[in-house]
Amino acid sequence: MSETNKQVDKDSSPSFSSGGSAVIMMVDDEPIMMELVETYLQEHGYDNFVAVEHSPSAMQKMQECSPDLLLLDLNMPEVSGFEILQSVRETDEFKHLPIIVLTSSTDAESKLSALELGATDFLAKPVDPSELILRLRNILTVKAYQDRLENYDDLTGLPNRKLFLDRLGWVLEKEIAERGGLAVLTAALDRFKQVNDSLGPKVGDQVLKQVAERLVATLRSIQGERGLDDQQAWTNISRLSGDEFAVVLPGVLHASESSQIARRILESFESPCKVAGQEIYLTASIGIAHAPEDGEDSDVLLKAATAATAYAKNDGGNQSRFYAKEINEEARKKLRLEGDLRRAREDNQLALHYQPKINALTGRIVGAEALLRWEHPELGFLPPDQFIPLAEDTGLIIPIGDWILKQACTEAALWREQGLGDIKVSVNVSAKQFRHALLASAILESLASSGLPPDLLVVEITESLVMNDIDAKLLILHELRNLGISLSMDDFGTGYSSLSYLQQLPIDELKIDRSFLVDIPGNTSGLSIVKAVIALAKSLELSTVAEGVERYEQVDTLVELGCNVIQGWYFAKAMPSEQFMEFARSIQNPAQNRAAG
Repeated sequence: MSETNKQVDKDSSPSFSSGGSAVIMMVDDEPIMMELVETYLQEHGYDNFVAVEHSPSAMQKMQECSPDLLLLDLNMPEVSGFEILQSVRETDEFKHLPIIVLTSSTDAESKLSALELGATDFLAKPVDPSELILRLRNILTVKAYQDRLENYDDLTGLPNRKLFLDRLGWVLEKEIAERGGLAVLTAALDRFKQVNDSLGPKVGDQVLKQVAERLVATLRSIQGERGLDDQQAWTNISRLSGDEFAVVLPGVLHASESSQIARRILESFESPCKVAGQEIYLTASIGIAHAPEDGEDSDVLLKAATAATAYAKNDGGNQSRFYAKEINEEARKKLRLEGDLRRAREDNQLALHYQPKINALTGRIVGAEALLRWEHPELGFLPPDQFIPLAEDTGLIIPIGDWILKQACTEAALWREQGLGDIKVSVNVSAKQFRHALLASAILESLASSGLPPDLLVVEITESLVMNDIDAKLLILHELRNLGISLSMDDFGTGYSSLSYLQQLPIDELKIDRSFLVDIPGNTSGLSIVKAVIALAKSLELSTVAEGVERYEQVDTLVELGCNVIQGWYFAKAMPSEQFMEFARSIQNPAQNRAAG
């Protein structure tokens, strides 16, 4: 652990057991008894003593001084210790406060009543000094430990979300009144989940500790430059959860100041984290909110900064963004859309459309790609790019993906029953689905329930999905291939496949990405790539499919180069299953179709 993190841990641990900052409050109607107790405490370093002789004012005094421990007499006029004890335990702020009851009563029933009301311990009057200090020290030590668990992040030593919001609340009130406002920054690591998944949680934890150290070091440097107490910089930083951190910046009123601080934080990530001999490069997304413009309440302000962070991350990451009302509205829309998507499958709003794959030499349909469509009751048909990323983020892609598999297999089996021949159906599998342990089971179940032969199902995966963590992906690919289905690599040529790895993959087909086909045959660079992909596929004994084909010149060029299977608007757009069957009949049996007409 670095010196920075040692300092965080040391400073963030309350030292109540040896006196120091512990606030001890005593409520007793005997002034002499309170003076004696105060003397005993001062001799052992407990200097923060609050004496309350008038019991009716006890609760108000507690609100003012927030004690760490309460010494409470039971038998008092006006308001008894029992009543105070009950009131304390009914207050959220003090329901866990340690309370030592002081009483001269030897009545077991009174002690039992006090315990039932929530007393922590008892001391008999007259108080024995040694016993008082011993019990007080033990209780405060336990309280310090409990406070740390409740208020500090165990991994980094930083304040947690609860303590951060508490501090932000009173800092907000103070700063707005005295200096006009403040800024809050929230930072989330980009692609940290990949680090955790690929290198394991132990490495992930070490990375988070180093991130905390960098944040503390950066803020200390900034505090020092501004002439502020740099040793307490860590108290303004919090680990909110997972890979999310927050920083409160008192007195930072202008966007130019907060953006410069955000830039300094981003720059701190330019050098890699070094864990177990590995260099791990990370970036972060930062959201900035200002008080009072974006909110005067701690929850509202943190929510605003967090929304800006999400916006920065969705926009590519490694940058900062200021909160704007439009961001909040966008977040609300996304939340509503998520709720609608959860209901969409149950309400039959989701459907599959099929785009034919045509053998350009024979003119016959050899396959079809299943494409998801969502007819929203208010927004109409939504394009996949508006809801597939949302399904990925929320995990809904798993049940939706299972439904797609079952539906595609069921409808492809129906085509076969209707005499349309053996038309292969292709289904896209997302990264989250691919990593899901039950993908193979979902495929087997879909094939079994539909009766579709396995060799008529094609699972399409993207090049980038496969090439990340290749060894683990190879195991999954072989498991799927052993089911008897075919595997297709989608968008081939847009990623970074190594040829040595490509020949190890148990795939059957390469799909040439539409981006290389747009201007062929005129675009010589695109044409060269298409030639190379087709030649590569032939050398590896793989079939090829060209997708996104819209013009005859493209078809003619592709057939000439040896790619005969074409998918695109030139032949047909994606269509519902019934319309697809009609189209297939017109293609597969043109003479019969004319006679019927």
